[in-house]
Amino acid sequence: MIRGAGVVVKRAYRYRFYPTVEQADQLNRTFGCVRKVYNLALQARTRAWSVDGQLTLAKMDAPLAIAWSRPLPAEPSTVTVSRDSAGRWHVAILVEDPGVQPLPPQATAVGVDAGITSLLTLSTGEKIINPRHERVDRRKLASAQRNLSRKTKGSANQAKARLTVARIHARIADRRRDHLHKLSTRLVRENQTVVIEDLSVRNMLRNHRLARAISDAAWSELRHMLEYKAAWYGRTVIAIDRWHPSTKTCSACGRINTTMTLAMRVWTCPGCGSEHDRDVNAANNILAAGLTER
Repeated sequence: MIRGAGVVVKRAYRYRFYPTVEQADQLNRTFGCVRKVYNLALQARTRAWSVDGQLTLAKMDAPLAIAWSRPLPAEPSTVTVSRDSAGRWHVAILVEDPGVQPLPPQATAVGVDAGITSLLTLSTGEKIINPRHERVDRRKLASAQRNLSRKTKGSANQAKARLTVARIHARIADRRRDHLHKLSTRLVRENQTVVIEDLSVRNMLRNHRLARAISDAAWSELRHMLEYKAAWYGRTVIAIDRWHPSTKTCSACGRINTTMTLAMRVWTCPGCGSEHDRDVNAANNILAAGLTER
């Protein structure tokens, strides 16, 4: 997982931009409903970028009005232009980022148990609360969806109502993504090794009673972030077998408690008498299993 010396990470920086009416029309004609990757314009425009930090796409005369939320560390190589279902335009600018370097080694390793009430439980005993991003906007979303269902198919009002629903979904997704980025960065920075379960989220979503909460937790997205950030910073992510009995196994003596039920949040090992918080015990077992596999 540790990169060799001199290897530079290619990283995409994503920014929102606000095209003029003419630019939006040209972009829509260029790629319709499909994302289009633009190479930057010829050398003259590349030089213009380096002088004043503006971005002009090929075949466009004026620069894009980009909300530069953070500076680029290097000159762009390619630019991906996209418009999401909420009508927002973005550019994803690919650069070689020399600032992404392996972090100093840490002696710590952590086991991570994913859940719903607690988004994550760590082997340290810390429980990270699930923000339930979808629940925050559930009433607004339900109201907007009811309003959409009443609109005439193909009408302008239906298009407006559909955009309202899409914007609520986008707001939920933005909050979720921001939280996961902060959480994954913290775990990678603080630990040399992060051990997780190889969960089959697709199969878990078949449980219709929990599907909404599981989808909102976005465990797969969190795993993806952990893995690529670990590769950036010289850390290791280990995924143990999803069938490992982490919940029922006593992390003190190794005995499997066959009488465990879903309702038992705290339990006492019938073998050694150790008392366990269900999720903390699972996180400790996940850590132990991962370190054994390493």
